[in-house]
Amino acid sequence: MSIMLFIERVYMGIVIVLVKVFGRKLEKRYKWEPIKDDLEMGNSAYPMVLVQIPMYNEREVYQLSIGAACGLSWPSDRIIIQVLDDSTDPTIKDLVELECQRWASKGINIKYEIRDNRNGYKAGALKEGMKHNYVKQCDYIAIFDADFQPEPDFLWRTIPFLVHNPEIGLVQARWRFVNADECLMTRMQEMSLDYHFTVEQEVGSSTYAFFGFNGTAGVWRIAAINEAGGWKDRTTVEDMDLAVRASLKGWKFVYVGDLHVKNELPSTFKAYRYQQHRWSCGPANLFRKMAMEIIRNKRVTLWKKLYVIYSFFFVRKIIAHIVTFVFYCVVIPMIVLVPEVEIPKWGAVYIPSIITMLNAVGTPRSLHLLVFWILFENVMSLHRTKATFIGLLEAGRVNEWVVTEKLGDALKTKPGIKVSKKPRLSRIGERLHLLELGVGAFLFFCACYNVAFGKNHYFIYLYLQAIAFFIMGFGYVGTFVPNS
Repeated sequence: MSIMLFIERVYMGIVIVLVKVFGRKLEKRYKWEPIKDDLEMGNSAYPMVLVQIPMYNEREVYQLSIGAACGLSWPSDRIIIQVLDDSTDPTIKDLVELECQRWASKGINIKYEIRDNRNGYKAGALKEGMKHNYVKQCDYIAIFDADFQPEPDFLWRTIPFLVHNPEIGLVQARWRFVNADECLMTRMQEMSLDYHFTVEQEVGSSTYAFFGFNGTAGVWRIAAINEAGGWKDRTTVEDMDLAVRASLKGWKFVYVGDLHVKNELPSTFKAYRYQQHRWSCGPANLFRKMAMEIIRNKRVTLWKKLYVIYSFFFVRKIIAHIVTFVFYCVVIPMIVLVPEVEIPKWGAVYIPSIITMLNAVGTPRSLHLLVFWILFENVMSLHRTKATFIGLLEAGRVNEWVVTEKLGDALKTKPGIKVSKKPRLSRIGERLHLLELGVGAFLFFCACYNVAFGKNHYFIYLYLQAIAFFIMGFGYVGTFVPNS
């Protein structure tokens, strides 16, 4: 399986080099030109755009996202801002509604929408939002999560792709992280996500005009959403679900890598674990539900079906997590205990090294953190592997949805809230993660055994990896928010 992952990484590396060196620019692959004024039609020459902002108890960031959406440059009578507030905290709901009223008083066409339940979570909110009568006049929907802040020219740069190319159903922008330097954990996340955007999304867009919708910072053609069957809440990755179904209907996707939208990375380990569970469990569960549907589809080519099933789902969403954990945290330690079994040097050193280097190309500024990133990713592979099997087997937490906590500028502007890079001793109990501690103890034992009886030097890696598991097991990673 490591060979499969290696081939996939090399393939994407070759494709991205060819795209960067020989590939045509997006504006040449697809028709793109500014939407021109029409003296006779006036503003009606511009398509009607709906901007959706789903949120849930977003006390720290609601003003940022609403303000950024209301600041989008577009004819004022051709845009509707729709705030979908699923908050359960009455105080926060009042604050969000007041913020919407404040912008409405400035002449912004903004709608504050609530519902009496949270059925379907984000997918349910987006689906409910599209049922309002005023949405029927809209052609496109731009979606931004509550911590996303698009630049004013976002619509001017994305909408023309949809207007001039009727086969395009989605235009996706890249994320830019405003808090990447907050702590070491956010730097590690930046490295992983930069590879996703720099390589995976770019390769998918350039080769098969398909990639997974990132759930935010994108613009959909409403006709594509409707033809694909609308939003569904059968998994925790409603964005990927919609993208796959729309692609099977023949719609093409465009990734605009030089269009960045600011957002926030989870900076607490608790929030990051919940997010990674959802991001790992959801795709595996979606693969289980859609594999046969993809195979039976007759509207897309065999090669595209092979790409979606093998490359997009099987290798990246399933094999990648399992191989990382099994190889680094099971196979290598067990070989120490069973010295009769050996790993060839190409399997133990060369292939993992190449895969790691290819993953690091997205964030050159963090190359000096490569060792820390490897150790961090190996620890997280434990949770991703567990979540992957939960998704494949549809076990207990398969539909667990915990909204990723956002801190915004609260920690900088509110003197009453303090953040410590390390948890207080009095609260260490609530920060313990027994699974990490258990694996760390196993690796530490294997390292000691290797020192005492082994003939190789695996103990160097095993000690480092054990320490990483212990650090994260005791909660000494990310920021720590008291009473969070």
